[in-house]
Amino acid sequence: MNQLEYKIIGGVKQYFGIYSKDTNNPILLYLHGGPGDSCLPLIEKHNLSLSESFTLVVLEQRGSGLSYYKFSKSENLSISIFVDDIYEFSKYLLDRFKKEKLYILGHSWGSVLGIKFIEKYPQLVQAYLGCGQVVNMEENLNSQIKFIGKYSSNLKVQKKLSNIKQELNGDDWVNSLLYLTRQIVKLKGSIYGKTSMNSLITPFLFSKHYSILNLLNRQRGSIQSIEYFWKELMEVNFNNLNNFKVPIILFEGQHDFHVSSEIAGNWYKNIHTKKDYYLFKESGHFPQWEEPAKFNSIILALKN
Repeated sequence: MNQLEYKIIGGVKQYFGIYSKDTNNPILLYLHGGPGDSCLPLIEKHNLSLSESFTLVVLEQRGSGLSYYKFSKSENLSISIFVDDIYEFSKYLLDRFKKEKLYILGHSWGSVLGIKFIEKYPQLVQAYLGCGQVVNMEENLNSQIKFIGKYSSNLKVQKKLSNIKQELNGDDWVNSLLYLTRQIVKLKGSIYGKTSMNSLITPFLFSKHYSILNLLNRQRGSIQSIEYFWKELMEVNFNNLNNFKVPIILFEGQHDFHVSSEIAGNWYKNIHTKKDYYLFKESGHFPQWEEPAKFNSIILALKN
Protein backbone atom coordinates (compact mmCIF):
# COMPACT_ATOMS: atom_id res chain seq x y z
CA MET A 1 0.00 0.00 0.00
CA ASN A 2 1.35 3.39 -1.04
CA GLN A 3 -1.41 5.89 -1.56
CA LEU A 4 -2.74 9.36 -0.88
CA GLU A 5 -6.22 9.59 0.59
CA TYR A 6 -8.42 12.12 2.32
CA LYS A 7 -11.03 12.01 5.03
CA ILE A 8 -13.35 14.52 6.65
CA ILE A 9 -11.87 14.98 10.12
CA GLY A 10 -13.37 17.50 12.51
CA GLY A 11 -15.57 18.71 9.67
CA VAL A 12 -12.56 19.47 7.42
CA LYS A 13 -11.12 17.57 4.44
CA GLN A 14 -7.66 16.37 5.51
CA TYR A 15 -5.23 14.46 3.29
CA PHE A 16 -2.93 11.69 4.44
CA GLY A 17 -0.45 9.24 2.97
CA ILE A 18 -0.53 5.54 3.86
CA TYR A 19 2.52 3.34 3.26
CA SER A 20 2.59 -0.34 4.21
CA LYS A 21 4.01 -3.63 2.98
CA ASP A 22 1.67 -5.48 5.32
CA THR A 23 -1.31 -3.81 6.98
CA ASN A 24 -1.17 -6.41 9.76
CA ASN A 25 1.85 -4.48 11.04
CA PRO A 26 1.46 -1.86 13.80
CA ILE A 27 0.28 1.64 12.87
CA LEU A 28 2.77 4.51 13.11
CA LEU A 29 1.09 7.93 12.88
CA TYR A 30 3.45 10.80 12.02
CA LEU A 31 2.52 14.31 13.20
CA HIS A 32 4.41 17.02 11.31
CA GLY A 33 5.90 20.21 12.68
CA GLY A 34 5.19 23.86 12.15
CA PRO A 35 2.51 24.68 12.89
CA GLY A 36 1.59 24.26 9.24
CA ASP A 37 4.73 22.51 7.96
CA SER A 38 3.34 19.58 6.01
CA CYS A 39 5.96 17.04 4.97
CA LEU A 40 4.67 14.21 2.76
CA PRO A 41 7.43 14.64 0.11
CA LEU A 42 10.14 14.53 2.80
CA ILE A 43 8.74 11.35 4.35
CA GLU A 44 8.49 9.78 0.90
CA LYS A 45 12.13 10.65 0.17
CA HIS A 46 13.69 9.65 3.48
CA ASN A 47 11.46 7.42 5.62
CA LEU A 48 9.52 4.95 3.47
CA SER A 49 11.61 2.05 4.80
CA LEU A 50 9.47 2.38 7.95
CA SER A 51 6.64 0.86 5.92
CA GLU A 52 8.49 -2.48 6.00
CA SER A 53 7.53 -3.01 9.64
CA PHE A 54 4.75 -0.46 10.18
CA THR A 55 1.69 0.88 8.48
CA LEU A 56 3.08 4.41 8.23
CA VAL A 57 0.43 7.14 8.13
CA VAL A 58 1.36 10.78 7.51
CA LEU A 59 -1.39 13.31 8.13
CA GLU A 60 -1.30 16.73 6.46
CA GLN A 61 -2.94 18.56 9.36
CA ARG A 62 -5.88 20.93 8.94
CA GLY A 63 -4.88 24.10 7.11
CA SER A 64 -1.50 22.63 6.09
CA GLY A 65 -0.16 21.56 2.70
CA LEU A 66 -2.68 19.48 0.78
CA SER A 67 -5.19 20.07 3.59
CA TYR A 68 -4.98 23.85 3.19
CA TYR A 69 -8.05 26.00 3.55
CA LYS A 70 -8.38 29.57 4.76
CA PHE A 71 -8.98 29.68 8.50
CA SER A 72 -11.89 31.67 9.87
CA LYS A 73 -12.08 33.31 13.28
CA SER A 74 -15.60 31.86 13.59
CA GLU A 75 -14.02 28.37 13.86
CA ASN A 76 -12.67 29.22 17.32
CA LEU A 77 -9.43 27.39 16.51
CA SER A 78 -6.98 26.27 19.19
CA ILE A 79 -4.38 23.57 19.76
CA SER A 80 -7.08 21.39 21.31
CA ILE A 81 -8.82 21.20 17.91
CA PHE A 82 -5.77 19.37 16.54
CA VAL A 83 -5.79 16.94 19.46
CA ASP A 84 -9.47 16.26 18.72
CA ASP A 85 -8.60 15.71 15.04
CA ILE A 86 -5.87 13.23 15.98
CA TYR A 87 -8.27 11.36 18.25
CA GLU A 88 -10.92 11.09 15.53
CA PHE A 89 -8.33 10.06 12.94
CA SER A 90 -6.66 7.55 15.28
CA LYS A 91 -10.00 5.88 16.03
CA TYR A 92 -10.62 5.64 12.29
CA LEU A 93 -7.20 4.05 11.66
CA LEU A 94 -7.54 1.60 14.54
CA ASP A 95 -10.95 0.53 13.30
CA ARG A 96 -9.83 0.31 9.66
CA PHE A 97 -6.77 -1.82 10.41
CA LYS A 98 -8.33 -3.68 13.34
CA LYS A 99 -5.84 -2.58 15.99
CA GLU A 100 -6.25 -1.56 19.61
CA LYS A 101 -3.26 0.81 19.81
CA LEU A 102 -0.91 2.77 17.57
CA TYR A 103 2.49 4.44 17.75
CA ILE A 104 2.59 8.24 17.70
CA LEU A 105 5.61 10.05 16.23
CA GLY A 106 5.53 13.82 16.75
CA HIS A 107 8.09 16.25 15.36
CA SER A 108 8.49 19.79 16.78
CA TRP A 109 4.96 21.30 16.78
CA GLY A 110 3.78 17.72 16.25
CA SER A 111 5.56 16.78 19.49
CA VAL A 112 3.34 19.26 21.34
CA LEU A 113 0.27 17.61 19.83
CA GLY A 114 1.74 14.19 20.62
CA ILE A 115 2.31 14.88 24.32
CA LYS A 116 -1.13 16.43 24.70
CA PHE A 117 -2.65 13.43 22.91
CA ILE A 118 -0.96 10.76 25.03
CA GLU A 119 -1.92 12.65 28.18
CA LYS A 120 -5.57 12.59 27.13
CA TYR A 121 -5.78 9.22 25.34
CA PRO A 122 -3.00 6.94 26.64
CA GLN A 123 -5.22 3.89 26.14
CA LEU A 124 -4.83 4.28 22.36
CA VAL A 125 -1.03 4.57 22.29
CA GLN A 126 1.58 1.79 22.21
CA ALA A 127 4.48 4.23 22.59
CA TYR A 128 5.23 7.89 21.97
CA LEU A 129 8.19 8.94 19.81
CA GLY A 130 9.24 12.59 20.13
CA CYS A 131 11.59 14.16 17.59
CA GLY A 132 12.88 17.70 18.10
CA GLN A 133 10.76 17.57 21.24
CA VAL A 134 9.22 20.81 22.48
CA VAL A 135 9.27 21.11 26.28
CA ASN A 136 9.05 24.77 27.30
CA MET A 137 8.52 27.41 24.62
CA GLU A 138 9.53 30.38 26.75
CA GLU A 139 12.81 28.67 27.70
CA ASN A 140 13.28 27.76 24.06
CA LEU A 141 12.87 31.37 22.93
CA ASN A 142 15.49 32.46 25.45
CA SER A 143 17.79 29.70 24.17
CA GLN A 144 17.33 30.86 20.57
CA ILE A 145 18.15 34.47 21.44
CA LYS A 146 21.22 33.36 23.40
CA PHE A 147 22.41 31.19 20.49
CA ILE A 148 22.10 33.99 17.93
CA GLY A 149 23.73 36.47 20.29
CA LYS A 150 26.69 34.15 20.79
CA TYR A 151 27.35 33.17 17.19
CA SER A 152 26.26 36.12 15.04
CA SER A 153 28.94 38.73 14.32
CA ASN A 154 26.48 40.96 12.45
CA LEU A 155 26.00 44.23 14.34
CA LYS A 156 22.55 44.80 12.80
CA VAL A 157 21.47 41.37 14.03
CA GLN A 158 22.83 42.09 17.51
CA LYS A 159 20.95 45.39 17.61
CA LYS A 160 17.73 43.74 16.43
CA LEU A 161 18.20 40.99 19.01
CA SER A 162 18.35 43.46 21.89
CA ASN A 163 14.75 44.47 21.15
CA ILE A 164 13.35 41.19 19.79
CA LYS A 165 11.19 40.24 22.77
CA GLN A 166 9.45 43.60 22.67
CA GLU A 167 8.92 43.20 18.92
CA LEU A 168 7.46 39.72 19.45
CA ASN A 169 4.77 41.39 21.56
CA GLY A 170 4.12 44.08 18.94
CA ASP A 171 1.83 44.27 15.91
CA ASP A 172 4.48 42.96 13.51
CA TRP A 173 5.35 39.95 15.66
CA VAL A 174 5.04 37.39 12.83
CA ASN A 175 7.82 39.03 10.82
CA SER A 176 9.96 39.30 13.96
CA LEU A 177 9.45 35.60 14.63
CA LEU A 178 10.35 34.68 11.05
CA TYR A 179 13.43 36.91 11.32
CA LEU A 180 14.54 35.00 14.41
CA THR A 181 14.09 31.69 12.61
CA ARG A 182 16.07 32.90 9.58
CA GLN A 183 19.00 33.85 11.80
CA ILE A 184 19.04 30.42 13.45
CA VAL A 185 19.05 28.79 10.00
CA LYS A 186 21.90 31.05 8.78
CA LEU A 187 23.95 30.10 11.84
CA LYS A 188 23.46 26.36 11.11
CA GLY A 189 21.22 25.91 14.14
CA SER A 190 18.34 24.29 12.23
CA ILE A 191 20.09 21.94 9.81
CA TYR A 192 23.56 20.88 10.95
CA GLY A 193 26.28 22.32 8.74
CA LYS A 194 23.86 24.13 6.41
CA THR A 195 22.91 27.79 6.21
CA SER A 196 19.63 27.32 4.34
CA MET A 197 16.56 25.06 4.31
CA ASN A 198 16.95 24.22 0.60
CA SER A 199 17.45 20.50 1.24
CA LEU A 200 14.00 20.39 2.86
CA ILE A 201 12.33 22.43 0.11
CA THR A 202 13.59 20.61 -3.00
CA PRO A 203 11.58 17.38 -2.45
CA PHE A 204 8.35 19.41 -2.63
CA LEU A 205 9.29 20.77 -6.06
CA PHE A 206 9.56 17.24 -7.46
CA SER A 207 6.65 15.68 -5.58
CA LYS A 208 3.83 14.11 -7.59
CA HIS A 209 1.43 15.32 -4.90
CA TYR A 210 2.33 19.02 -5.02
CA SER A 211 1.19 21.22 -7.91
CA ILE A 212 2.19 24.90 -8.11
CA LEU A 213 -1.07 25.75 -6.33
CA ASN A 214 -0.33 23.21 -3.60
CA LEU A 215 3.13 24.72 -3.13
CA LEU A 216 1.59 28.18 -2.75
CA ASN A 217 -1.02 26.80 -0.38
CA ARG A 218 1.67 25.16 1.73
CA GLN A 219 3.27 28.57 2.25
CA ARG A 220 -0.11 30.16 2.98
CA GLY A 221 -0.93 27.37 5.39
CA SER A 222 2.34 27.79 7.24
CA ILE A 223 1.90 31.55 7.72
CA GLN A 224 -1.75 31.37 8.76
CA SER A 225 -1.01 28.54 11.20
CA ILE A 226 1.68 30.66 12.85
CA GLU A 227 -0.72 33.60 13.03
CA TYR A 228 -3.47 31.52 14.63
CA PHE A 229 -1.55 29.22 16.97
CA TRP A 230 1.86 30.66 17.87
CA LYS A 231 0.69 32.74 20.82
CA GLU A 232 -0.97 29.69 22.37
CA LEU A 233 2.06 27.56 21.52
CA MET A 234 4.26 29.97 23.48
CA GLU A 235 2.35 28.97 26.63
CA VAL A 236 3.44 25.32 26.32
CA ASN A 237 5.42 24.09 29.32
CA PHE A 238 5.82 20.34 29.92
CA ASN A 239 8.48 20.71 32.63
CA ASN A 240 6.18 19.32 35.32
CA LEU A 241 5.01 16.40 33.18
CA ASN A 242 7.25 13.46 34.05
CA ASN A 243 4.91 10.52 34.63
CA PHE A 244 3.30 9.02 31.55
CA LYS A 245 1.16 5.97 30.94
CA VAL A 246 3.01 5.06 27.73
CA PRO A 247 6.73 4.61 26.95
CA ILE A 248 8.54 7.78 25.85
CA ILE A 249 11.29 7.66 23.21
CA LEU A 250 13.13 10.83 22.19
CA PHE A 251 15.16 11.51 19.03
CA GLU A 252 17.30 14.63 19.33
CA GLY A 253 19.81 16.35 17.07
CA GLN A 254 22.92 17.36 18.99
CA HIS A 255 23.10 20.63 17.06
CA ASP A 256 19.41 21.59 17.36
CA PHE A 257 19.16 25.24 18.37
CA HIS A 258 15.80 25.65 16.68
CA VAL A 259 14.08 23.64 19.40
CA SER A 260 16.78 23.16 22.01
CA SER A 261 17.91 19.55 22.36
CA GLU A 262 19.58 20.55 25.62
CA ILE A 263 16.21 21.52 27.12
CA ALA A 264 14.69 18.27 25.83
CA GLY A 265 17.59 16.26 27.28
CA ASN A 266 17.20 17.83 30.72
CA TRP A 267 13.46 17.11 30.66
CA TYR A 268 14.12 13.50 29.66
CA LYS A 269 16.29 12.96 32.75
CA ASN A 270 13.29 13.70 34.97
CA ILE A 271 10.85 11.36 33.22
CA HIS A 272 10.00 8.42 35.49
CA THR A 273 8.18 6.37 32.87
CA LYS A 274 9.74 3.66 30.69
CA LYS A 275 11.87 5.69 28.31
CA ASP A 276 14.70 5.81 25.78
CA TYR A 277 16.82 8.56 24.24
CA TYR A 278 18.74 8.72 20.97
CA LEU A 279 21.17 11.52 20.19
CA PHE A 280 22.03 12.25 16.55
CA LYS A 281 25.50 13.77 16.46
CA GLU A 282 25.30 15.00 12.87
CA SER A 283 21.83 16.52 13.05
CA GLY A 284 20.10 19.73 13.97
CA HIS A 285 16.32 19.99 14.24
CA PHE A 286 15.56 17.29 11.65
CA PRO A 287 17.33 14.01 12.49
CA GLN A 288 14.64 12.08 10.61
CA TRP A 289 15.86 13.73 7.38
CA GLU A 290 19.47 14.62 8.26
CA GLU A 291 20.38 11.09 9.40
CA PRO A 292 17.47 9.07 8.01
CA ALA A 293 19.22 5.68 7.86
CA LYS A 294 20.02 5.77 11.58
CA PHE A 295 16.60 7.20 12.45
CA ASN A 296 14.71 4.59 10.43
CA SER A 297 16.76 1.65 11.73
CA ILE A 298 16.08 2.60 15.36
CA ILE A 299 12.34 2.80 14.77
CA LEU A 300 12.28 -0.43 12.76
CA ALA A 301 13.96 -2.17 15.70
CA LEU A 302 11.21 -0.98 18.05
CA LYS A 303 8.76 -3.46 16.62
CA ASN A 304 10.99 -6.28 17.83
